[in-house]
Amino acid sequence: MIVTQVLAAALGTVAFALLFGVPRKYYPYCGLIGGAGWLMYCLLEPVLNAAEATFFASVLVIFLSRMGAVREKCPVTIFLISGIIPLVPGAGIYWSAFYMVTDQLTEAGEAGFAAVKAAVAIVLGIVCVFELPQGVFNFVRRDRKELRTQKSRKNG
Repeated sequence: MIVTQVLAAALGTVAFALLFGVPRKYYPYCGLIGGAGWLMYCLLEPVLNAAEATFFASVLVIFLSRMGAVREKCPVTIFLISGIIPLVPGAGIYWSAFYMVTDQLTEAGEAGFAAVKAAVAIVLGIVCVFELPQGVFNFVRRDRKELRTQKSRKNG
């Protein structure tokens, strides 16, 4: 069951990447990042509450997005915007509106508050990882091998 959800999240992430005009060569990265975020959420949700699981999943998504951006030498938003889509609390917002319209205000408040907590968790995850210095992500640079070759030529 979890494999199906992760594959659906990866496919949905690629679909949103297509919708947002992400270049085709980045689709595999987008799918991998979105699927990894949803996998993290699915693994943590039974142990933590939904907002905490969303926070840690969004931290993973942002971390992977920054790694992909450094590796591919492109803006991080290419991976971030489409990769975060599976974690967005769309169902909570829908149910909150539904309960309001059907005059079930207690349920509307609960669903709305849960959606707001998830949205805040996503924002906090983004902020936490964006505060890391760029040098943390340099280990994934594509030209790392070239740098080592240049250093060895200088030294030898």
